[in-house]
Amino acid sequence: MVIDAHQHFWDPARADYPWMQAPELAPIRRAFGPDDLAPLLRANAVDASILVQCRCSIEETEEFLRLAAATPSVIGVVGWADLTDGAVGETLERLRGSPGGERLVGIRHQVHDEPDPNWLLRDDVQRGLAAVVSHDLTYDFLVRTREMPAVIATAQAFPQGRFVLDHAAKPPISAGFSREWADLLAALAACGNVWCKISGLATEARWNDWDAKRLLPFVAHAAKCFGEDRLIYGSDWPVCLLAGSYGGTKGALEECLMTLGPNVRDKAFGANARRAYLIPSSLSEKVARSAG
Repeated sequence: MVIDAHQHFWDPARADYPWMQAPELAPIRRAFGPDDLAPLLRANAVDASILVQCRCSIEETEEFLRLAAATPSVIGVVGWADLTDGAVGETLERLRGSPGGERLVGIRHQVHDEPDPNWLLRDDVQRGLAAVVSHDLTYDFLVRTREMPAVIATAQAFPQGRFVLDHAAKPPISAGFSREWADLLAALAACGNVWCKISGLATEARWNDWDAKRLLPFVAHAAKCFGEDRLIYGSDWPVCLLAGSYGGTKGALEECLMTLGPNVRDKAFGANARRAYLIPSSLSEKVARSAG
């Protein structure tokens, strides 16, 4: 099973997305839903996807779970919950019991938008992360290099937890290879409970001047750090459309991974996501039957 482990749905006419207001994001400032993604999955031989939060809204998480229940190809949802809320554990219980709740596989927050680079280490946030871990959910880190020391400390504080680093911590590809990013990525990979998504890399490059060759040093470093068992493919659709088509960005990452070896490619495009997010085999089989 080929899994796109990082995609989004949104509708700016129905909700506010503060991060989407920048002028250069105008091309994607419109509605994107399951009907837009379905033909792209079919055309690119992708069987299933994981739907990831876009805004800090419990209502969005509930909506995504309902969408997942009605969309067989959505094999999991990484939603949002307020980690600073002392009752976040009760919220997670309620989400699990809501329509589509069985597809809740993780929680995420836009950490890189917080003014404090150590936001993850706040006592209230750490208590919230403990609730996520105790509910056997994965936590996605949406960070840049600035927040990586706090990410490393958090992964070390919860050795029993599962964590996924989104977009390989957004390396500054357009500016060139960053030794600081590379060293921090290696330090994080030393925590055996963290997986790395090589998603969103094309949009960290120059949007009109990139190719697989430009991405390869960053993908290769991530693979060196995390190994073939902890590297995960994600499209970051529809954000990826700023830099290229769904097929173009997927093809570039596939080319990079195949350069590193067929095992690296095969595991990154499915098996590793299933392990990181604890996707049950029964659900994978259900998706396969619906596609067949």
